Formats: sequence, structure tokens, C-alpha cells
Amino acid sequence: MDVIEISNLTKKYGDIVAVDNISLNIEKGKIYGFLGPNGAGKTTTLNIITGYIGASEGTVKINGFDVLREADEAKKQFGYLPELPPLYMDMTVAEYLKFAAELKKINKKDRKKSIDEAMRLAGVDKVSNRLIKNLSKGYKQRVGVSQAILGMPDVIILDEPSVGLDPGQIKELRSLIKKLGKDHTVILSSHILSEISEVCEQIFIISKGKIVANCSKDELLGNVSSVSELELEVKGNEKHVVYTLNNLEGIESFKTMMMGDMVNIKIKMNSENDIREALFNALSEAKIPILSMKLNEQSLEDVFMELTKDVVSSEEEEQKNDSKKEKKTNRRKNKKTDSVNKNRKEKE
Repeated sequence: MDVIEISNLTKKYGDIVAVDNISLNIEKGKIYGFLGPNGAGKTTTLNIITGYIGASEGTVKINGFDVLREADEAKKQFGYLPELPPLYMDMTVAEYLKFAAELKKINKKDRKKSIDEAMRLAGVDKVSNRLIKNLSKGYKQRVGVSQAILGMPDVIILDEPSVGLDPGQIKELRSLIKKLGKDHTVILSSHILSEISEVCEQIFIISKGKIVANCSKDELLGNVSSVSELELEVKGNEKHVVYTLNNLEGIESFKTMMMGDMVNIKIKMNSENDIREALFNALSEAKIPILSMKLNEQSLEDVFMELTKDVVSSEEEEQKNDSKKEKKTNRRKNKKTDSVNKNRKEKE
């Protein structure tokens, strides 16, 4: 059963398309990871889903309620932790959650129980009577999490929830997310890829406003690229090594680098064609001793970079252009300064 239905979602700012015709169905009882480089449309999409901003085109429905046309009912279906939690610093934790419970219109007879449960799960029950402004950054983040899960809505959306948490707190948060995922739909937005791979069952990657991947971590790693890298260190003559590799089938490409009396080799091969045994036999017959052999499997970071390389490249290009513009401006200023100084000297 789908708890969130996103159809042909588009958001434009003038001529800039931030979200480009996205359609997604999000099922109940799963933990989803939402990834994207800066400027890819990730935060804009989350803001539309949660009703913070409107879409230019398309619809978002949560449990059948349209986020735009039935905003009050739709907002009852989810809890949201923004990247910067909207905390009231002069309130105690308990006061803030009581205030949030009133805003969420949680039934009066259930409020205390809901607040106590949210505080316990988020690990802020021991600081319930302290002012939020006196808490550490990590505890403030936990208060934000407790607000999001207050009332135990069907959908829980967490935007960068581990910001400011120490390693122990991050581990506890991951355990909480996994626990929530058993009975709720959790959407976790994060720049920490290890966090996504640790807890999420399904991963969305957005690039240039479009969804470029929507699958499990294993599917993502298995399907994006069919090329693996094999790295070796051998002892011998580089020309002899190159000759041996050129006569071996199954190698897409390779590079060699001489390091003293050793040769470092990096081989690109098709993942479906494991050449390690054949390579070992070929080098043994050529009397080239293998000192080490390592298969570099593709990581989630590699896949992310591959899928979003156009965005990353354009950002790097923008930085280069900005740098060129800055240098050009500085040259003009220097020329003007030199000219002014020259005129002053001539007058003197």
C-alpha cells in the first residue's frame, strides 16, 4: 500500500527548474533514503511534500489527502524534522512538546502519553525540565526528533537528523530509525552516505531535479556499473608485465606504474568476468611474482558520484568561472590603480 503518491511534480523559479516532473510511490513500513548534491532539488522536493512550499505542477498525496487542497488532513499524516529544527529556546523540553502536541491537535487525553513516549524514544526524557537553550547541540537535535515522532504519525520525514550528534548518539538514532521503520514509513534525507546505506531499504538519488535512481542499495551497486577494478603489486620488468597483460583476455583496460623494482597495476574488468585466476596463472607462467592483489568493489559513494557527475561537474565549472571572473576583475582593478599612481607621479 502506498502512503505517499507523487505525480508529475515540478517546481520552477522563473526559468530555473528545481524539480523536474518527478513521480514516485512510497510504500508503508519502509525506510527510504533521499540523496542529492547541493542544488539538485532534494530540499525543494521535501518542502513540497511537507506543504512548506507549493508546486508549479503536479500533486502530492499522503494517505489519499492532497497536500495542497487538503493541507490540514495531509499534515496530520506525517511528522517532519527540518534541517534546522524550529525550537523555542526559552521553553523547557516538556513545554515545547506540549505546545507541539497542541499544534498537532493530539487528543487531550492522549497528549501526556504521546509526549512521554516521544521523549523516551528520542532520549530526552532525562532533560524534560531543562530549557532548550541550555542543551547541547546534540540534545537540541534530539528534541527536534521527538517533535517529529510526536503522535506517532504514519510518515516520519527526517532532514539531516544526525547533525550535531556524537558517534554514540548517531548509533542510538539509527537504532530508533530502524525501530520506527517497522510500523511507520520513514524518509531520511542525509549527505552522509554511510548513514543511508546503514538504515535505508530503498534509496532515491536526485540530480538536476530528476530522480536518477530508485532502488535498493544492492540493486544500486549491482546495476549502475558493470566494471570493477583490480589492483596488483608485482615484482618484475614493466615491459614484461605489459606484454603479459596484453595477451590476457577479459581485461577492459589497464595502467602500470614502476615503483623501484615493483610494478603497480590497475586493471579494469567486466564484473561478470572474474579474471583473477587466469591473471594469477598468466603472471606465474611469466615468472612475475604477485606481491598483492586487491579487488576494489564499487561503493555507494562511487555510485553516487557516477550518477550525479553532471551536477558535480557543473558546480566545479561554475567555481572555475567565478575564479576566472574574480581574477579578471582584480587585473582590471590593478591596472586602474597602476594608472592612477602613474598619473600622480607625473603630476608631482
